[in-house]
Amino acid sequence: MKFNFDNTYTSLPTELFSVCKPTPVNKPQLVVFNQQLAEELGIDPKSESAEELAAIFSGNIFFENAANIAQAYSGHQFGHFTRLGDGRAVLLGEQLTPDGKRFDLQFKGSGTTPYSRNGDGRATLRAMLREYIISEAMHALNIPSSRSLAVVATGEAVYREQVQEGAVLTRVASSHIRVGTFEHLARFCSPQTLQIFTDYTINRHYPELIGSENSALSLLKSVIEKQTDLIVNWLRVGFIHGVMNTDNMTISGETIDYGPCAFMNTYKPETAYSSIDTNGRYAFGNQANIALWNLTRLAESMLTLIADNTEKAIENAQEVLNTFQAVFEEKYFKMLASKIGIEAVQNKDKELINNLLKWMYNNNADYTNTFVELMYPGTINDNIYLEEYFKKWKNDWKNRLIELGIDPELALKTMQSSNPVYIPRNNQVEMVLNSVSESGSTQALEALMEKLSTSYSASELDINYMLPPLNSEEKNYKTYCGT
Repeated sequence: MKFNFDNTYTSLPTELFSVCKPTPVNKPQLVVFNQQLAEELGIDPKSESAEELAAIFSGNIFFENAANIAQAYSGHQFGHFTRLGDGRAVLLGEQLTPDGKRFDLQFKGSGTTPYSRNGDGRATLRAMLREYIISEAMHALNIPSSRSLAVVATGEAVYREQVQEGAVLTRVASSHIRVGTFEHLARFCSPQTLQIFTDYTINRHYPELIGSENSALSLLKSVIEKQTDLIVNWLRVGFIHGVMNTDNMTISGETIDYGPCAFMNTYKPETAYSSIDTNGRYAFGNQANIALWNLTRLAESMLTLIADNTEKAIENAQEVLNTFQAVFEEKYFKMLASKIGIEAVQNKDKELINNLLKWMYNNNADYTNTFVELMYPGTINDNIYLEEYFKKWKNDWKNRLIELGIDPELALKTMQSSNPVYIPRNNQVEMVLNSVSESGSTQALEALMEKLSTSYSASELDINYMLPPLNSEEKNYKTYCGT
């Protein structure tokens, strides 16, 4: 197998990374390989056997043109600043695709690095399969995301809450540049290095900003725009990241680092599944607030580049940050309006939307299935949708479509592009993880991934993949980082 690597990150100051190779594993075994993604990347693995692919994507085979680096970064974790870095990941290289796009290929769970901080550098099979499922589901849901190319079991034990099987994930992202990378530069590197890195980031992700009058301020504006779109997309499908630390927030606007993430079932903005998020800092309904908090940390990191005078820099940065709330609310209500078939949202529509959300909240309605029921009445066998208030709301909604002159078929098309019929529900994901862990079979995994790939285009709805967990399962469900 040949990779088309063009490793630009290694041209940056060496304080931003450490050269280190993956640690070989005892008995690599290929669990899942993303053939479609491999083809998109320009990697042709057809001549390699499963054993050869396992050796390649476990890190047991080294490539001369690989970067093999761990990146340095820092971050605010649950509001507290910490010096970090890739403690269990190695960037294999930057793959150039046949159409000229650039993607990082990173091994996750590939052994210790200089940033491991006494960790073992390994990852569990369950956690890596979970990231594979969720990241590929997010891609299918048309949400910017890192992706997953392969999961390889290592044949080694990993010690967490319980002894588990180890694995290495090959993660694909447009880059691994984070808000926390800029925080690291501002705290521990020179202003010159910060400028070099800012220019690099602009060249890589926002080339349209090259030559702008104030490149740092322009970068901040662009990242705010991307992150606003991302959070609105998360809220559209009920996604909860679970650990929105600044080191888990990319400059590119991609979702990354799928640790204790999950999808909300019952509509409750206070929902937080993560076992470590005891105060709900990263709850579903708080994600926009945290995004702004994180973006403020990015702005603070670039103050010296925004203006020579600190007071002026703060003033300029604050002016840009102050645009977030209005822009977010505009995009948020436009998104919610599209979920009920309305493209140009007005105040009357906002009231209609809020009434539906209040009803969902008060009646413990399933977030995804409520919109499915609006698109395909009678699909969801739940008496809640026979409730009088819901019937009245539907009548108000239909009258509003008539008032706006929106044809029902056009409204349905708008809704179909915004509302998934399938999401990776927590109970289904756990069932798949148990099946792979206990039997070694990937049949259930493949079936789930097939459904998730048709979330907007399923010709026939499979209710078995649409049922939420029982209330008792939902109430007690917790997700874990797997680190």
